[in-house]
Amino acid sequence: MSELPIDQRPMTEARRLSRPEFVAMMALLFATVAFSIDAMLPALPQIGRELTPESLNHAQYVITVFVAGMGLGTLFAGPLSDSFGRKRVILGGAALYLAGAVLAGLGQSLELMLLGRAVQGLGAAAPRVVALAVVRDLYAGRDMARIVSFVMTIFTLLPAIAPLIGAGIIALAGWRAIFGAFLVFSLLSIGWYALRQPETLPVAGRRPLRAAPLIEAAREVFADPVARIAVLVQTLVFSVLFMTLTSIQQVFDIHFERGDGFPLWFGLIAVIAGSASFTNAMLVGKLGMRFLIRTTLIAQMGISGVMAVMFWAGLWPDWAAFPAFVLWAITLFGMLGLTIGNLNALAMEPLGHIAGMAASIMGALATVFSAILAAPVGQAFDGTPRPLALGVFLAVTAAVALMTRLPER
Repeated sequence: MSELPIDQRPMTEARRLSRPEFVAMMALLFATVAFSIDAMLPALPQIGRELTPESLNHAQYVITVFVAGMGLGTLFAGPLSDSFGRKRVILGGAALYLAGAVLAGLGQSLELMLLGRAVQGLGAAAPRVVALAVVRDLYAGRDMARIVSFVMTIFTLLPAIAPLIGAGIIALAGWRAIFGAFLVFSLLSIGWYALRQPETLPVAGRRPLRAAPLIEAAREVFADPVARIAVLVQTLVFSVLFMTLTSIQQVFDIHFERGDGFPLWFGLIAVIAGSASFTNAMLVGKLGMRFLIRTTLIAQMGISGVMAVMFWAGLWPDWAAFPAFVLWAITLFGMLGLTIGNLNALAMEPLGHIAGMAASIMGALATVFSAILAAPVGQAFDGTPRPLALGVFLAVTAAVALMTRLPER
C-alpha cells in the first residue's frame, strides 16, 4: 500500500505536517480572501479618480464584484473537490486567481479591472472553501475544532494589517502594484501547499460529479424553515459587512478628512472587533445560539437606529461624531463574530446528511445576494455616513423580523 501514489492511499496514510506548519499554511490559504478585499480599500480613491472620474462611487465595485465572484465560486468549489480531489481544485482556483490579478492589474478601463476582479473572486473561493475540507480530511472532533480555532486566530490578524500593507504599497509603487502583491501572496501560499501538503482525499473516497445531488440539496435547504430563515438572516448580516467595507474608506477620507490615518484606524477596529468570536465561544454554551443571535441583532438595530437619526439630523457635536462612528464600526464588525457561526450551526442542524453541499449552497447564496444588497448603499454614498447608517439599520431590522419567525425545534 505504501507504494501507491499519495492520492490513492487510505486517508490515514496521508502524511501529516507538524501541527504548527499545518495551521500556518491553512491560515495563509484562508487569508487570501481577506487580503484581496482589505488591501484594496486604500486604493479606492485613486482607482476612482483614474478609471471612473465621472462617478467616483463606481470604484466600490472593485470590492463587490470580487465578493460576487467568490460567492459563485463557493457553490462549485466544494463539490468539485469531492470529485477531483482537494489539491487539484485548490491549485486550479489559484490559477484563476492569478490570471484575474494580472488582468485587473493591467486593465486600462474599469470594466476590464472588474472582469479581472470577478475572476479573482471566482478563483479565491477554492482556497477559502476547500482548505476547510482539507482540515476535515485530516482531523475530526475536538482536534478539528482546535485546528480551526488556531487558524482563525491567525487569520483575524490579517484584516487588521491588510489596509496598512495596501497603503504602503501605494506609497512606494502606486495602486496597481497591489495586484503584484496579490500575485506574490498567492504564489507563496499555494506554493507552500503544493510542495508540502499531500492530497488528503483518496480516490476511493471521491464522489462522481453530478447535478442531481446538488439540486436535491438546494431543495432541502429551502424546504427546511430553520435553514431557510438562517440563510436569509446570514445574507442580511453579510450585507452589513459589505456595506461597511465599500463605504468606510470614503467616510474616513471625505466626511471626516482622516484618509491618511484610515489603515491604522481600520486595524484598530478589526483587532477589537475580532474579540467577538472569542466572546461567542465563551457564551454560546451557556446562552445558546438563538439567544446570542437575537440579542446581538436587537442591540445592533438600536445602535444603528441611533446612528441613523443622529447623522441624518446632524445632531452630533463635532468632537463626538468621529469617535461615535469608530465605536459603531467596531460593533458592526463584531456583530459577525456573534452571529455568523451561530447561524451556520443553526442552518446545518437538520442538514447533517448533506453537510458539504448544503454549506456550499448556503455560502454561495449568502455571499452573492449580500453583495447585491450592499451595492446600492455604497453607490448612494453622498460624502456622509448617512446612507450607510440607514442601509445598516434597514438590513438589521429585517434580520430581527426574520428571527422572530424562526421556529423552535
